[in-house]
Amino acid sequence: MQTLVSAEEMRWCDATTIRKFGVPGLVLMEHAGRGVADDARRIIGLPTNSSVLIFCGKGNNGGDGLVAARHLYNAGYRVNVVFLNSPRQFSGDALTNFKMLDKLRSGARESLVFKSYSRSVLGRLPNPSIIIDAIFGTGFSGEVQRPARDVIDWINKQDVPVLAVDIPSGVDGTTGQAGHCAVRASHTATFGLLKTGLLCNDGQDRAGHVHLIDIGFPKSVSASASFKTFRVEEEDVRRALPQRTSTSNKYSVGKIFVLAGSRGFTGAAYLCSLAALRSGAGAVMLGTPESVYPILARRLTEVIVRPLPSTADGSIALGAYEEIREKSGWADCIVLGPGLSTNAETLQLVRMLIEKHAGKFVIDADALRVIGEIGLSRLARMKRQMILTPHSGEYARIIGQTSKMIDLKRIEMARKGGLLGKTTVVLKGGPTATGTKKGIVYLNSTGNPGMATVGSGDVLTGIIASLWAQGAGEEEAAYSGVFLHGLAGDLAAEAYGQRSIIAQDLIDHLPGALRRIEQR
Repeated sequence: MQTLVSAEEMRWCDATTIRKFGVPGLVLMEHAGRGVADDARRIIGLPTNSSVLIFCGKGNNGGDGLVAARHLYNAGYRVNVVFLNSPRQFSGDALTNFKMLDKLRSGARESLVFKSYSRSVLGRLPNPSIIIDAIFGTGFSGEVQRPARDVIDWINKQDVPVLAVDIPSGVDGTTGQAGHCAVRASHTATFGLLKTGLLCNDGQDRAGHVHLIDIGFPKSVSASASFKTFRVEEEDVRRALPQRTSTSNKYSVGKIFVLAGSRGFTGAAYLCSLAALRSGAGAVMLGTPESVYPILARRLTEVIVRPLPSTADGSIALGAYEEIREKSGWADCIVLGPGLSTNAETLQLVRMLIEKHAGKFVIDADALRVIGEIGLSRLARMKRQMILTPHSGEYARIIGQTSKMIDLKRIEMARKGGLLGKTTVVLKGGPTATGTKKGIVYLNSTGNPGMATVGSGDVLTGIIASLWAQGAGEEEAAYSGVFLHGLAGDLAAEAYGQRSIIAQDLIDHLPGALRRIEQR
């Protein structure tokens, strides 16, 4: 797992390192600025005929830029530094670094040039080999004001690499939100720990290639038990995947009962059931309305398909309860929701199953309406083993927030839902955030925009249920299922391009995703 921090947690890291461990802030700034300079050198190559343009704000982010300027000048590059504020506004460590750089400038006025910002200055700047954005840091929030707004607009129009210092200016370090103006970097050199704002909302599109630079935090700071947000990596999934023994049989490696489908929504039941099998489950039984049974029985030759009494609308009727309860007792994991419809009688049936059955449930799609009716607080008192898989619109009904707010603060919202409901919440999106009953959030690191296609969520539900039924822990099944789902999507994008991905492609590439993880 890779630790992720908010802007506030990053400030705590800086302050604790300085105050508790006695590491001077000047040392941290030196490591940061030197790391930026090293990244710039890797991006543009040898200093021959190479020039660097650095925009510096008045805070510590600008101080990091000043350190980078010093190292790049000493390495032989021509460096132009543009100050958005008067250098007299520097203070503390940034001021110290300004004074050092100013002394170097006295003997190198052509290779190390200072300029104060004005609109006319932007038109007279030499063509750089790289632009370094050291205007704002991770503490920025709100809207960018002039003159920074004019500078950022100018940066975004240049056809050269842009290296952001810690986070692209204009991007919120915690949420990743950018207002009307933010730097679009090709590279970001971030310090100490990875910020959540680089992975969420606008941040993930503005940051470009992100490189993490060690600036000297003590291990007890960077690995603090107070951090509760992590990014899932391939090795985490490899360790979580259930193992089969030589004596395994189809009933010992995961039995799943899927309650899904209705008239007009057979695809959801098909995709979920097939994804569960492709992910390694030994036996999958699908309970579906008798009105659509012939369609699904013909398509799902490897799935045990059971016809159930139907309502007039073609959804599962309340009269199917006893048969469902019996089949649910057979299963290691139960899936409720894909394509079930919003028929009132069907949703009453779902509620009865949730309230009266104590098995493992993966709840998706239409069944999530019932969770919204029950409420997270009551769900916690029921002490059910559940994994909820909502997108932001579905989650809005459950947690009582707008979908816009959920998308903006998806890490915080996933954490809140897990804690309130004492359950696992897989908040789908870009990226998917998995919140747990302990308040930990796992952010996914695979997947691509091409997976925003109908049926993709049904595939994810089947994968998660399959891993859980095979013996993975509740949290592990959730975040590993999300990772595999995203990896299958990445393989599909390699084969077809993002625009052409459909849900079936995700199932077709699941074997390749599993093989890649297991063989490495």
